This record gives sequence, structure tokens and C-alpha cells, in this order.
Amino acid sequence: MALWRPVRALSLALLLACGGALAQPQLVLSVAVVILEGSGWTGERARGALREAGTILSQCAIALEAAAPLELRVPPDLLDFSTAAARDLARAHPVARPAAYFVRDTKSRPAFEAEAIGRGNSATRPEIADTVWMTASVRDPGVALAHELVHVLMDSGEHSDEEGNLMRDETSRQNRRLSTAQCARLRDTAKANGMLR
Repeated sequence: MALWRPVRALSLALLLACGGALAQPQLVLSVAVVILEGSGWTGERARGALREAGTILSQCAIALEAAAPLELRVPPDLLDFSTAAARDLARAHPVARPAAYFVRDTKSRPAFEAEAIGRGNSATRPEIADTVWMTASVRDPGVALAHELVHVLMDSGEHSDEEGNLMRDETSRQNRRLSTAQCARLRDTAKANGMLR
């Protein structure tokens, strides 16, 4: 596999569009990456999702950095997201947090193509706090990854009704913007939780 370089994206155009973001010092978000062999994810596709997520997060003066992925061969029962499978995976192969896991599918019902586990919704499953789970069937993977990372950074499951906002409940290529208030909240909460430097 090709050597992974840190994924860092900072788009001046996006920063200008966000108004006050230029006044903010740039912070770095380091994300551990775990790809399950046989999940349908390739390193190239995961890198593409990370690059696009980094571009989206740059509007909040955040640079996304991802180290070389941990590629795991796991038993078939761990290829799909469920709380039990995620716990087993996290215990057997601990990684730094926040972490993005690229898995085959989900056993959760209702089924989501991507899922975020923040601190606020991990009281009964602390082993998987500060993680994002991306299924191979996810549409617009970079947008979905950015959306789920914002849930983790804000430690909130809240969505927005604002047109074009990244945090609308349905992710799409048209929903990429974050408001100044959202940027401030995610930066403040993530810094307080030790996720930004």
C-alpha cells in the first residue's frame, strides 16, 4: 500500500466564505483510521473521503490530519457495525481517538450508512466513544465523514434545518456549509475534550 501522508486541507475560499474563520487560529484534528479488509473500502477511497472531509472542516479553521491506516483482517462477524462488534474491535485493536472505522455494513436498526459515537451517547459503551463508523455503501463519503466528525467534535447528535448546512439530517453533496456558531461550538467543545491542537 502506498505511504499515507497526513491529510491536511485548508481552502482559503472556504475560510473566506465562513467570515470570521480567518480570525481563528488554525487547529489540527488528528484522526486514527481503521480499514477492515473485506469491507469494500480501499485505501484510495478512504483517503478521498478524508481529503474531502478535511476541505469541509477547513471552513472552521481546522486541518484534518490522518496517519497511515491500521488495516485489519477480522472475523466476518466484526465486519459490520454493531455495538457488540465495535466494542470487540476497539478492545482487540485500540487506536487513538477520535477514530474513523471503515466497515462493510451495519447491523443497527434503523440502519444508517454512517454513525458517530460521541461522549454524550457512549455512557453504556465507553470503549467506542469518539468514533465514527462508515459503511461501504455510504453515499458522498467525504461529506458523510465530515458530518459524523462534527457530531463527535460537538459531542452532540443535533441536526440543522438550514438549507445547505452540513448538519442536515440527510447528507448530500449540496450540504457542506457550517455556520459561524457551529464552527465556534465544535472548536470549543473539541478543544475542551482534548481533540484539537
